[in-house]
Amino acid sequence: MDASLYREINRLAVRTAWAHPFMKFVAIYAIGLFAVLVLYAWWDARFSKSSARGVAAAGWTAIATVLAVGINQLIIHAVKRQRPYWSMKHVEVLIAKGHDYTFPSDHAMAAGAAAAGLWIVARYAPRAVRRVAQAGTVLAVLIAFARVYVGAHYPSDVIVGLLLGAAVAVIGWILLGGVLTEIVRFLSHRALLRPLVNSGRVRR
Repeated sequence: MDASLYREINRLAVRTAWAHPFMKFVAIYAIGLFAVLVLYAWWDARFSKSSARGVAAAGWTAIATVLAVGINQLIIHAVKRQRPYWSMKHVEVLIAKGHDYTFPSDHAMAAGAAAAGLWIVARYAPRAVRRVAQAGTVLAVLIAFARVYVGAHYPSDVIVGLLLGAAVAVIGWILLGGVLTEIVRFLSHRALLRPLVNSGRVRR
C-alpha cells in the first residue's frame, strides 16, 4: 500500500509539471520558514499575561525541532530503509538523489515538532500565535506531501515523521516545561536579559 500510494503521487507529479518549481522549493527550503514562525511566536509571547510560559514554550519549540532531528538520525540508522527511487523503477525524481536512509523523514520530523511546539506556545500567548500555529500545521503537511511528491520519500516516511516529531515536542514539554518556565522567570529578573523574555508590559 505504501509503494502504491507513492506511485500514485509520483504519477501526479508527472502530470503537473507546472507545479514542480514550487514543490521543489517546499520540499527543500520551506522547512526554514519555521524559524520565522517560531521567532514570531517568541516575540508575541513576550506580551502575554503568561509571558514566562509562552516564552519558555517558544524556546522549547526551537530546541525540540533540533532534538527531533537528532532522535530521527538514530531511528534512520537503525531501520536503514532505502530511498524509494533506489528500490523502485521508473519513478519521477525532482531533486538530487541522496544515498542516506529514508525512514522517518528528517524534514517531516522537524516540521512535526515545530508545528506541535507552536500549538503549545499558542496556549499561553496572544491569539495571533494561534494563527501562526495554524499556518505551521498547514506548512508541516505541505512539506510532508512535497517530500513524497518530489520522489524522495514513501508516504509512511513523512506520516511517521510528523507524528514522532509532534510527540517529541509534546512529551518534552510535559517533562521539561516547568523547569524551562522557571528558567525564564529567573531571566526576567535580570535587567540585561529581561527584554528577551518579557516585553515589560506584563509581569508574571
